[in-house]
Amino acid sequence: MARWAVKPSIASKRLTQYLDPILMTRQMSGWKLTRYKKSLTQLALCIAACGLPSLPGKPADALKMSKTGAKITFYEDKTFQGRRYECDCDSADFHTYLSRCNSIRVDGGTWVVYERPNFSGAMYVLTRGDYPDYQRWMGLNDRLGSCKAIHLSSGGRYKIQIFEKGDFGGQMFEATEDCPSVLEQFHLREVHSCKVPEGVWVLYEQPNYRGRQYLLDKEDYRKPVDWAAAGPAVQSFRRVVE
Repeated sequence: MARWAVKPSIASKRLTQYLDPILMTRQMSGWKLTRYKKSLTQLALCIAACGLPSLPGKPADALKMSKTGAKITFYEDKTFQGRRYECDCDSADFHTYLSRCNSIRVDGGTWVVYERPNFSGAMYVLTRGDYPDYQRWMGLNDRLGSCKAIHLSSGGRYKIQIFEKGDFGGQMFEATEDCPSVLEQFHLREVHSCKVPEGVWVLYEQPNYRGRQYLLDKEDYRKPVDWAAAGPAVQSFRRVVE
């Protein structure tokens, strides 16, 4: 769940913008009013800690960047309009806050976003930048439900090994750079297993980094299901870099 860093004064002010009518109708003075305001501040901090989305139409300047600098904002409508959901850490389920997602802004870090909650369904890897509609991140539709920040610690070193058969059988081909066409470069139509000794990579079903995406960390993958694929169709791959 997203974590929010909000100062008590800002959080209290944010809520009082919406609760002023209540305060005006209550006849409070002295210690009662002070106690009420403290309770209001505590309520605001609880809401902030629970990671609720910012209220529609209100500025998001109270949200601070995380220590890692990761920050992503999901918008209900195209071109960053409508309700929004902001977070700076992994979120397993935000679909209840947004019925749809048609634009995304990545202000920091590299992220993988998922079509469904609990990091399931089609995935998309996003680097820093603006995505004014879901076609920009090659989305299959306008549904998203969870996200993770990708932690890169390769030190600039990248290496991937792909195999023509499962369990690392058959011919092995090694790469340290992006590959827009596996067929042209390695004369392979399918990839049945692979190893990632260095870095973080994304496999694509189609050439030129299109089609379904699969995120691979430093690990051995004996068969396509190990990287969450239904089959061995892989026709391009590239490194995940900041």
